[in-house]
Amino acid sequence: MTSATTLHQLMRGTPRERAEAAEHLAQQGPDAAYAAIELTAACGDIEEISNWAVAALEDLGPPPASVIDSLLSLAQSQEPLTAYWAVTLLGRAGPDAAVHQRVITDLLEQSSDLSLQEKAAWSLGRMHADSSQAIVALQNAAQSPEPRLSRVASKSLQQISI
Repeated sequence: MTSATTLHQLMRGTPRERAEAAEHLAQQGPDAAYAAIELTAACGDIEEISNWAVAALEDLGPPPASVIDSLLSLAQSQEPLTAYWAVTLLGRAGPDAAVHQRVITDLLEQSSDLSLQEKAAWSLGRMHADSSQAIVALQNAAQSPEPRLSRVASKSLQQISI
């Protein structure tokens, strides 16, 4: 299956074709980075497709620099799993995605989804976020009664101060 065919099936195929395309991408590991946007969007699909998309994203590594801006809109998705994986990929992009730290900071401060808040805190550390808004948000999160969020935010603050 060619890359173009895989992407076409993932985005426009029948449910079975979308699941097969996502599974195919999951088997490619880091070589599936070309499909980072489509896989992230597929996290909002039906369960079988979403599960394969997540499996692919788990092994993807950093996204190509060319898709960082596109991930930003997905990070603001109303679909929690799509937003979670977009924020994850932005964090994996590290300092290359720091230009988008304001949106990630807003997610940390305003999201009602604890796992998304935790991933936003993690991503800010990986980005070496340096805005005063990001640092204050991380300091506040480090004081959270949620132990994991507090731990992740504290670690991110340490990464930033390095």
